[in-house]
Amino acid sequence: MSKNVLKIENATMQFGGVVAVDNLNLEINEGEIVALIGPNGAGKTTAFNVVTGVYQPTNGAVWFNGEKIIENHPQGKMKKLYKGQHDGEYTGVIAPTPDKVTKLGMARTFQNIRLWKSQTVFDNVLIAKHCRATSNVFSATFRLNRKEEKEQREHVAELLNTVGLYDVKDELATSLPYGKQRRLEIARALAAEPSLLLLDEPAAGMNPQETDELTAFIGQIRDEFKLTIFLIEHHMNLVMDISDRIYVLDFGKLIAEGTPAEIQNNKRVIDAYLGVADDA
Repeated sequence: MSKNVLKIENATMQFGGVVAVDNLNLEINEGEIVALIGPNGAGKTTAFNVVTGVYQPTNGAVWFNGEKIIENHPQGKMKKLYKGQHDGEYTGVIAPTPDKVTKLGMARTFQNIRLWKSQTVFDNVLIAKHCRATSNVFSATFRLNRKEEKEQREHVAELLNTVGLYDVKDELATSLPYGKQRRLEIARALAAEPSLLLLDEPAAGMNPQETDELTAFIGQIRDEFKLTIFLIEHHMNLVMDISDRIYVLDFGKLIAEGTPAEIQNNKRVIDAYLGVADDA
C-alpha cells in the first residue's frame, strides 16, 4: 500500500462573504503526480496557499506524511501539530508559517516567476539552501562554517547540472529565456530538498516546444529526486500526459476526481471546464 504524503481534510477558506475553497478533501500518495484543475477563480491557488501555510484555513486540517500540520476547528482543542511545537493543548488556529512548512519537506513555485533579478542563476539556487543550513546567524555572517558552505555550493552545482542549467550558472537569472527561467524556479524549489513539490501553473506563458520540454522535465525530476508532485495547470495536454490522478475544482468545490481518462469523459467536468468539441 502506498504511503500517504498529503491529505487535505474538510478545508474551507473564506474571505468575508466569499468562500474560495469549500470543504475540500483530497489525498496524494508517495510518488504520484496529481493535478488540481478548474476554471480561473475556482480556488486552486488558494488551496495551495492553505497547504503551504500562506493562509490559515477558516476550517479544516492538512496532514503531511501522516502528521497533522495544520488545523482549525475554532470550537475544539488541538494537541501538538508539527515537529518543534511545544506539547500541550491549544485553541483556535494552529498552523506552521511557510518557512516551517518548507523545513517539513514541502516546496513550491508560483504562477508568476519570482526569481532574484539581480542575482546569478547559481546564487538564486544557493539562496534556497539556507533552510537546510545548521549555521546560526553569527557563524553565517562571518563564514565560520566553511565546510557546510562548501557542501552547499557543491550540491547547487550538481543540481544545476541535473536540470540542465549548469552552463548558464553565472548568468543573471533574468537573462535566461522564459522556459529556462521556469526551470530555474523549479531548481530553486528542489534546493530545499522537498519530498513534496507543488507547482503552480508551471507551463504558464510557454510555447508548445517549451511545454513539451517541461512535461518531460517534470517526469524526470519526479524519478531523479524521488518526489511526489502536486500541480495546478491549465495546459490540458501537459495535465493529461503527466498526471496519475486529477482533482477538479469549480467555485471552490470539488466536483470530480479520477484518472486522466475518467476526467476527460466526466460530463460534469466537460460542462464546467473542459468543454466539448464542435461536431462540425
